[in-house]
Amino acid sequence: MKDPRIIVALDFSSAEQALLLAKKLDPMLCRVKIGKELFTAAGPMIVEKLMSKGFEVFLDLKFHDIPNTVANACRVAADSGVWMINVHALGGKRMLVAARDALPLGGTKLIAVTLLTSIGSDDLESIGLNNEPGNVVQKLAWLAYSCGLDGVVCSALEAAQLRQTMGADFCLVTPGIRPVDALTDDQNRIATPQMAIQNGADYLVIGRPISQAADPLLMLQHLNKEIEAQLTTD
Repeated sequence: MKDPRIIVALDFSSAEQALLLAKKLDPMLCRVKIGKELFTAAGPMIVEKLMSKGFEVFLDLKFHDIPNTVANACRVAADSGVWMINVHALGGKRMLVAARDALPLGGTKLIAVTLLTSIGSDDLESIGLNNEPGNVVQKLAWLAYSCGLDGVVCSALEAAQLRQTMGADFCLVTPGIRPVDALTDDQNRIATPQMAIQNGADYLVIGRPISQAADPLLMLQHLNKEIEAQLTTD
């Protein structure tokens, strides 16, 4: 596939586990995501190894700090050649603009996390945000858009409204993707691959349904077929 829609989450505590799964996948059919757990365990080396095997990498470290610190972190991440990085939209306008200005246009994609998919209405209330998740996501996504970021991470359940509001060129990356018969695990706002694509998502982050499958490559191929089927009906 020229632009794989699936990003496989390598949520492991060692480079060995991540590389073992990567060996079973096809970089033509997916990209891979390196999050805090794996990066803390293996460092930049794992980024280099996966890229050397042909995988484009989404470095999911969710930078959230003062503007200068985030800008420098984004610059270093982009220099490593990763395909995409992210920051927290809750860091505010100055931080988002600093992150954007630190990256050359047309290079590494920069997206913002709106709300984690584990957060529900009760969680928002407990931290003083007395609003519905969808409304908070809309506000944070618009902030990211206005600061020139390439897109946002959002729940597939919010993707339809965001696609309508932000237009066709704003990138929507959706975690919390589960096949119809899969468990929800620790995420609240989840969706099937077909629903996510139908709602306007560009890329789907999928972890356990692939990593824990008896045949990860077969599952990847199956999910890609489901996505292609939905794309041809849109």
